[in-house]
Amino acid sequence: MAVNEENKIGLVPVTLMVAGNMMGAGIFMLPANLAATGSIAVIAWFITVVGAVSLALVFAKLAVLDPAAGGPYAYTRKAFGDYMGYQTNLIYWLANVVGNVALATAGLGYLTHFFEALHDPLTFALAQIALIWLFTYLNILGPKMVGRVQSVTTSLALVPILATAIFGWFWFSGETFSAGWNVSGQSNTSAVMSTLTFTLWAFIGVESASVSAAVVKNPRRNVPIATVSGVVLASVAYILSSSVIMGMIPNPELLASSAPFADAARIALGETAANIVALCAALGCLGSLAGWTLLVGQSAKAAADDGLFSSIFARTNAKGVPTAGLVIVAGLMSVQVLATMSPTASEQFGKIASVAVIMTLLPYIYSAIALKVLGYKQMPARQYSLFTVIILIAAGYGLLALVGSDGEQTRWSLIFVISTVVFYTLAINRQHQMEAGQKVPGGRSPVWIRYLTLVVTIAALAALFWVSVGKHEELNLRPRGGAPLEFPAQQASAPNSLLE
Repeated sequence: MAVNEENKIGLVPVTLMVAGNMMGAGIFMLPANLAATGSIAVIAWFITVVGAVSLALVFAKLAVLDPAAGGPYAYTRKAFGDYMGYQTNLIYWLANVVGNVALATAGLGYLTHFFEALHDPLTFALAQIALIWLFTYLNILGPKMVGRVQSVTTSLALVPILATAIFGWFWFSGETFSAGWNVSGQSNTSAVMSTLTFTLWAFIGVESASVSAAVVKNPRRNVPIATVSGVVLASVAYILSSSVIMGMIPNPELLASSAPFADAARIALGETAANIVALCAALGCLGSLAGWTLLVGQSAKAAADDGLFSSIFARTNAKGVPTAGLVIVAGLMSVQVLATMSPTASEQFGKIASVAVIMTLLPYIYSAIALKVLGYKQMPARQYSLFTVIILIAAGYGLLALVGSDGEQTRWSLIFVISTVVFYTLAINRQHQMEAGQKVPGGRSPVWIRYLTLVVTIAALAALFWVSVGKHEELNLRPRGGAPLEFPAQQASAPNSLLE
């Protein structure tokens, strides 16, 4: 079922979604991560921006030629056939399912400063699950709701970023910036190359608008504008904010910082400003989770409509949202959260997440080459020649990131990509059934899915409250009347309790 025009996302919300999905939580830690190399990273940023803008132009042109839902999946399938489309969708979908858990983790990580209870692993896990199901429910309400939420959260995240990028120069020290120019112990060329492989990750999400084409108003016009504008906005935020912070905070201190933007705000305006920045970082990160949840649902639905993914992912509600698929994703993410509560499991999850990020680069490379195939005879000769150069830059951008990735993780990624040939047999069976008229993808999702999602969200929130507050009898709970509740037995056994 197609999404009604009134439920679709406009230009401004989808632009902010592109920028927000790219920046996510990463931008708030970038200056500290880049400090290991030094302020010479600014050179790597300019080189990286060239690659990111090239990718943005690729997706923008593909959207003009054919604004198909599914983004990299749709373009790869049309250019190279069903198997390559299936492979692209599977690795992209799985990478995002894993990556979305990391977003929830990072967003809540910023909130631990305000809520001490989140330091408890079980409390933290329940908070993650509650957020996952809450944003799933918001997606079920329709893409317009997601656009509104992410417009607000991305705007809040941009406030400290752009404020630092613009006004931080009043506290900028050229001496501090120069002193930390290259602390890597390598030559300048080697230092830039090592940083380049890191900064490439900062633009994951450039395809957000094209994946969501089915829920964007006037996609042939708005998707290209949103894609390029989102990348430019993120690029300006990355370069200016990272550079100014490297001139505000000495390199050794920046290297050890767990919240560089908050530390910069503390230097400029004090503790209150640092707390505001931490809150904006949390909201910006959690808001991007809403956008990425939308992408996971739309990419799976596009493949399911073609018989290349389980048909349940094509079932939608009255607003055209693939609710059944979203609930499956939320369930998988919840299992991941519970399975990675221990430190050892978390370390393993970190490795899996790294493999997932590596796999997201393959759809970028495929999409770039797909434009060469799909654009043939669809563009004027001079424009086609120009885009051939842009395609080579964009594909080289992705290949360079793969070359700079961890060798073992890249190997496991390659093994998984090859194994998709085996899984593809299931897709072939579905397509044969569709051709014979035995199976029709799509249909209406049961109404109870929406209410199930709401119930699970409330249950997770209730469990979170119980674990963090309700079960602790020693807390100084105060009713509206005034005097604290008494727990005599507890007083006798715990003389140092808060009730004394």
